[in-house]
Amino acid sequence: MRFTAVRTPLKPALIAAVACGALIAATVQTSATVPVPAAAIPAGTPDVLLTDQASKRVLLLDGGRRAWDPGADPAVVKWAFSPVGDARYADLEPEASWVHPSEAKVRRWRGRTYVLTVASFGFAAVVAYPSGARYWGAALSPGTIRHNPHSIELLPDGNVAVAGSTGGVVRLYAASQGRAGVPYVDHPLKDAHGLHWDGGRRVLWALGGDRLVALRVGGTAARPTLREVAGARLPAPHGHDLGPVAGDPDRLWVSSGSAVHQYEKSTGTFRRDFPGAAGISRARVKAVGDDPVTGQVISTVPERGLGETWWTRTVAVHRPAGRYRLAGGGIYKARWWTAWCDRWGGAGGGGGSGGPGGSGGPGGSVGSGGPGGPGTSAVAVVPGGAFAAGAAVVPRAVGMSGRAGGADAPGAGGAGGAAGWWCRP
Repeated sequence: MRFTAVRTPLKPALIAAVACGALIAATVQTSATVPVPAAAIPAGTPDVLLTDQASKRVLLLDGGRRAWDPGADPAVVKWAFSPVGDARYADLEPEASWVHPSEAKVRRWRGRTYVLTVASFGFAAVVAYPSGARYWGAALSPGTIRHNPHSIELLPDGNVAVAGSTGGVVRLYAASQGRAGVPYVDHPLKDAHGLHWDGGRRVLWALGGDRLVALRVGGTAARPTLREVAGARLPAPHGHDLGPVAGDPDRLWVSSGSAVHQYEKSTGTFRRDFPGAAGISRARVKAVGDDPVTGQVISTVPERGLGETWWTRTVAVHRPAGRYRLAGGGIYKARWWTAWCDRWGGAGGGGGSGGPGGSGGPGGSVGSGGPGGPGTSAVAVVPGGAFAAGAAVVPRAVGMSGRAGGADAPGAGGAGGAAGWWCRP
């Protein structure tokens, strides 16, 4: 299907094609498959951050309540964001660009909490929590789906990456240089949908179409570059959501049009051997992620009979089974209110040296040293936003492989694993 980029007023045919991302015709009936709410919500359950396209807001909702009805009980809303009518975002044309908010995730950076959000009609911003102040923002072809932003990530240097599905691009903005949306660098990725910064490997993972790629950020903060250094083909097409597996830093959550996998970085394989896979892995999962404290997983899948075919009013909970329901909602993605606070962690341990390379024959090339051993990390959970050591929950972290050795020379050791804490912002 071809789309025509237009400005408002929005045409129904255009709106009907936007936020579904990969254009898969079938709509999954979730009301029959989502388990009934659990009798008790586990202690330590975090709040839930989600994009509600029906109200055109990002909402932080009470994770201790299974039924969310903001109209009848406003207290279930811990925080809300919309740029419409906010002078701090007026230059981003939110009346046109803030249509179908398609991503919301929380990050800790330089001791502060930020919510990262994008919308299908061009809006992209890093929003300070709880003030709503603007750290950075841009409008990608506002009022059109020429880019159709689907994900966003904040890098350690303060720069910001945005994935545009229709635009087929990962765009890295030099946001550290000021609030303006330029300069930037583009890296092509068909149907780009997901982004995740990997502090352990120092790469930006990007998901699009049938590929998962690792992008190395080079250049300077003022003029960054992107270079693909690794990639893997998905077991199924229409890659959609991408994020860290909180319980295992060697893995990434990857959803596609027909299944959910975990990508194991150290082996380069997609796996479905994770706990609860039978219930978690299903078609058209728009968002999936786990909580490092309780081990619970949440996911969103479209349901029939709502305003758009990609909406749901249900956030499914797995391990143990349950569900949240948003009255009158049009949920696209939902995520636990949990952030990786690597800035506050100690350094990861270095990997072991690789073995010596073999000598090359006459005119031949030298052999390669073995890869460096895995790095170690100190990872703990810190409840309540406090930055004190908590109970360790991540069993291991895998460092990067070492470089190959030359003739009779040892390979270099691998980089240390990621270090830090999962924390409640």
